[in-house]
Amino acid sequence: MNAGAQLPQWAEVAVGILVLVGAGITLAGTVGLVRFKTFYQRVHAPTLGTSYGAGFVLLASILYFSVAQSRPVLHEILILVFVVITTPVTLVLLARAALYRDRAESNPAVPGRKPARHGEDTPG
Repeated sequence: MNAGAQLPQWAEVAVGILVLVGAGITLAGTVGLVRFKTFYQRVHAPTLGTSYGAGFVLLASILYFSVAQSRPVLHEILILVFVVITTPVTLVLLARAALYRDRAESNPAVPGRKPARHGEDTPG
């Protein structure tokens, strides 16, 4: 690729908009991380920012390199697939670990299963 390669103006504008939208969504997720009070609220906002923010930045990368090299460049889709798959899985694992911890500590703010009384049948 030529270091001084010029993109058409429509591509420059589109890449700029996609990068700004991606950065804005990621910033919104970061602000949600700071502003929310509980762990369960905080864990949700960054995952959306990561998934959608990275998606828009990767779309900008796909567009930029496809236009600059005059051929389709799609290897960024693999990155997007990994981010979209791993981010929600991480969210679920973190939330379940925190819920398990809070229930084990008998945190009154977290609804949990009622302990079985002596002599009652327990579901099993």
